[in-house]
Amino acid sequence: MEAAEPQSAAGLAYREAVPADPIGTPPVLCLHGFPETSYMWRRALAALARSGRRAIAPDLPGFGDSPPDPPGTWERHVEAVERFRRALGIDRCVLVVHDWGGLIGLRWACDNPGAAAALVISSTGFFPDGRWHGLARQLRTEGDGERMLAEITREGVAQMLNAVSRGYDDTAADEYWKTLGTEAGRRGVLELYRSGEFEKLAPYEGKLAALGVPTMMLWGEHDVFAPVAGAHRLNHEIPDSEVVMLEGAGHFIYADEPDRTAEEIVAFLDRSGV
Repeated sequence: MEAAEPQSAAGLAYREAVPADPIGTPPVLCLHGFPETSYMWRRALAALARSGRRAIAPDLPGFGDSPPDPPGTWERHVEAVERFRRALGIDRCVLVVHDWGGLIGLRWACDNPGAAAALVISSTGFFPDGRWHGLARQLRTEGDGERMLAEITREGVAQMLNAVSRGYDDTAADEYWKTLGTEAGRRGVLELYRSGEFEKLAPYEGKLAALGVPTMMLWGEHDVFAPVAGAHRLNHEIPDSEVVMLEGAGHFIYADEPDRTAEEIVAFLDRSGV
C-alpha cells in the first residue's frame, strides 16, 4: 500500500496511509527534520499500513506543501504538532521522529503526557548541553545563514542530498526544494535554527523517562550530524529502551535504508504490543 497524496489539516499538508485490516492500535505520527518533508516517510507509512496501523506524516510549517506560520520557531512548531493532533482527533499515537522532528516531537510528547504511546527516535538529540554541528552553526549566524540560503539552487540541493545519502533521487530533490526555493521558506529555516537554544531543554530533563512508554532509538552508525553517542545516552536515560544500529547508514537513515527502517519500526511495535 502506498501512502496517499498530501491532504491538509490545521494548516499542515500531510500524507496518510490507512490499513485495509486495522489491528486497533494507536496511529503512528511521523515528524521529519531538515531539509526533508513528509515525503521521507512514504515507505514507512506504507509498511505501517500493511501491518494494520494508520500512519500519518505532516509537512511541518513552511516545509514542503505546508505554508509558513511565522515566526518559524521551535516553539511554534511544537504548537503546530498539537493543533494537528487535535484537528485529526488523535488521542494517543506512536511518535516516530528524525532530526529536527525529534527536537520538536519530543518536546510535544513531554508537554502532553499520555499523548505518546511509544517512541521511535532517530538521528536527533534532546540534551540541554547539546552542541550544533557546523552547518547548523552557519545557519544560526546572522548574515552567514542568509548568504548560504540565498545562493542555494535546486541543483545545489540535489548535490547536497547526494553527498549525504545514496537514497536520494531527482524526485526527492524536487520535494525538498519546495522549502528552500522560496524566500518565506528560507526565512522559516533560519527562524527555526536560530530559536534552537539547547538550554531550553533543561526543564525537560528526566521527562522522556517519566513518559514510561516503549522506546527505540533507530540510528545510523555513521551519523555525522547526530553521532551515535546520543542514541546510547538516550538509552541510558530511558529505562527499558533499546538501540537498533544500522550498519553502513548515516544521518539520513530513512533514505539510506528505507526498507530496513520500516521493518525495524513495525517489528518494534509488534513486540511492544503497540
